[in-house]
Amino acid sequence: MIIREETPEDIAPVRRIIVESFEQATEADLVDGLRQSGDSVISLVAEEDSEIIGQIAFSKLQAPDRCLALAPVSVHPDRQNKGIGSKLIREGLARAKKAGWQGVFVLGDPAYYTRFGFSAQMADKFETEYPKQYFMALALVPDSLKERSGAVVYAPPFQALG
Repeated sequence: MIIREETPEDIAPVRRIIVESFEQATEADLVDGLRQSGDSVISLVAEEDSEIIGQIAFSKLQAPDRCLALAPVSVHPDRQNKGIGSKLIREGLARAKKAGWQGVFVLGDPAYYTRFGFSAQMADKFETEYPKQYFMALALVPDSLKERSGAVVYAPPFQALG
């Protein structure tokens, strides 16, 4: 399996993977919207035997500055629970750090995301409409989120979800 940047040729298979992974089109529509708005910063695919089996998206937040949102992570249902999502997350975080992003926010299962360093405690001082116990942050640069607070403002395609 290789993890690489998404290409225009991957858009249709990525959409299929996302829809199959979530059993609905909402997340696929979100990824399409992030691409179209220019808010998609990192979009990686997991490929095996020339077939896309997973995808991850990171998009820029309107606030806090120099921070990203991680969402969604999608793995084909037949390939879930085999470490593919973890590899996509680790590679995406490494690329975000290398590119100079300060932090990443995610909404998800704490039991899953804390293993990558995400913390609800770090996100607690930030305002969000999402349930606080599932809202987490990760500083990519030491102390980059320590003195920061305020509203986390997602890209317009997230806001369009309602």
